[in-house]
Amino acid sequence: MATLSELEAAASVVYQAMGPTPQQRWPLLDDRAGAAVWVKHENQTPVGAFKIRGGLVYFDALRRAQPVKGVVAATRGNHGQSVAFAAARYGIASALVVPHGNSAGKNAAMRALGAELIEEGYDFQASLDAAARIAAERAWHLVPSFDSLLVQGVASYALELFRAAPDLETLYVPIGLGSGICGSIAARDALGLTTRIVAVVAASAPAYARSLALGRLVSHEATTRIADGMACRTPVPDALDRIRAGVDRVVEVSDDEIESAMRAIYDDTHNVAEGAAASAVAALLRERDRIHGRTVGVVLTGGNVDRAVFAQVLAGA
Repeated sequence: MATLSELEAAASVVYQAMGPTPQQRWPLLDDRAGAAVWVKHENQTPVGAFKIRGGLVYFDALRRAQPVKGVVAATRGNHGQSVAFAAARYGIASALVVPHGNSAGKNAAMRALGAELIEEGYDFQASLDAAARIAAERAWHLVPSFDSLLVQGVASYALELFRAAPDLETLYVPIGLGSGICGSIAARDALGLTTRIVAVVAASAPAYARSLALGRLVSHEATTRIADGMACRTPVPDALDRIRAGVDRVVEVSDDEIESAMRAIYDDTHNVAEGAAASAVAALLRERDRIHGRTVGVVLTGGNVDRAVFAQVLAGA
């Protein structure tokens, strides 16, 4: 895990391109949860998601380490926006590989940031295989979806939250491939806090939950209809080890619970949350009795949901 000085150095790189995001209490959400709930608004970064922080730190180190004519990455959208944003900032060409049927809004956002978009594969893992092949063919740099530099970058949001609300007893963090929750663990440990970190997994994308329960890496199909940012088929071994060592427990939430949480977030805070982001609130509401009267936090990891999808969710019962 990174030291506090390393995390602060990474944060200083992030702040050259963006400011801190707010952490906010919302009375209606407090009432709904029966607890004091701090929401970390990573839906309010320049790309609408927390991933931008890791991309900025990764590319800052990359440009210092070697000349790069282009980069390739696999993504469902938010990592790709991070790569495209940072690559453009440093004048590097970027190509992003997404699976067929990916979010139209996220695809448009990546193109708008200057990336070449390539659709290949039926899920993220297949797109990752394609990205590795394309990087080799072009002799371009393959940007990983999990890396210590990415973790150090995204840890800056957790430093902000923990310093603003140091009395948090529990923090709910969604798992996609793991950089966000590993960053939260790193920041908590570097600050010497005792906050319990709860890993949130979509029940219809349970690879991390199964792997953590069994104590070994387990692949599992991801069939979630709403939480594309959590649609991981195969966990990252390094992330799995860090999560196993640093979390208090794992909570699995259904797609129905995630959609209900998306409506609750809109009703209580008037913020848009994509499915992966809303999963943290879904887990908190699942554990309402357990956290009653306590001070807790949720990471609203992003707000990048297609308009038609969000309209359908809001119209749901």
